[in-house]
Amino acid sequence: MSEVVNLIKASTIVVVRPDPNGGIEVLMTRRRPEMQFLGGFLVFPGGGVENEDCSEKMLSLCRGLTRSDAQKTLGADLGPEMSLGHWVAAVRELFEETGIHFFIDENGMAPDGSTGHLAERLGEKRQALSNGTLDLPRLLESERLFCDLGRFTYLFHRITPEKYPVRFDTRFYLAALPPNQTALISSEEVSESLWLTPKLALEESASGKFPMMPPTIITLRTLAEHGSWQNLCTAFPLR
Repeated sequence: MSEVVNLIKASTIVVVRPDPNGGIEVLMTRRRPEMQFLGGFLVFPGGGVENEDCSEKMLSLCRGLTRSDAQKTLGADLGPEMSLGHWVAAVRELFEETGIHFFIDENGMAPDGSTGHLAERLGEKRQALSNGTLDLPRLLESERLFCDLGRFTYLFHRITPEKYPVRFDTRFYLAALPPNQTALISSEEVSESLWLTPKLALEESASGKFPMMPPTIITLRTLAEHGSWQNLCTAFPLR
């Protein structure tokens, strides 16, 4: 009898920006080669949904999306807290891996990273979040910030095939890069961050330079079909 592998609920975030010629660039990260699962693969930021992502304290710090609307989007098989927790996981994983955040203040404005050494503090707290000595609710409360979930567009749902030893039940999201933010060159799980056009990423994958999982390739093909930033913004509510 084959061993039953539990599916890990996860979220993946596809961050895009316009290139200088009006095309599309997408943020991809290369997992560190020593990692047991998909070491060396080129992926989109993401990871498993943690219990804290669905906690009452965390959900009270979310803006832009209600629990019921999140559940309607993802399906009735998930409870409202777990549904909204998928969005939170996307925010958290993106911040942990790349330093890019979707945080807003109590007035709904993105925080001004140029004053009060906020960028430095968030950088230190990102490291603490990544190594598990700080959770996202405490980070947000300490800076009087909230998660802005209204800027994420749900794309699709994928489950890792049975042939893999680790299997994820993953929800994919799309979002435009927030203004005045840049991705870290590397981090604890990321050996390098890359901005690539979908076409170039697909070509590099086909050549064998960048190993990728099928859902990553499918997402890149979807983005490539839109051709331009204007077309992408017409198809999806990016802001």
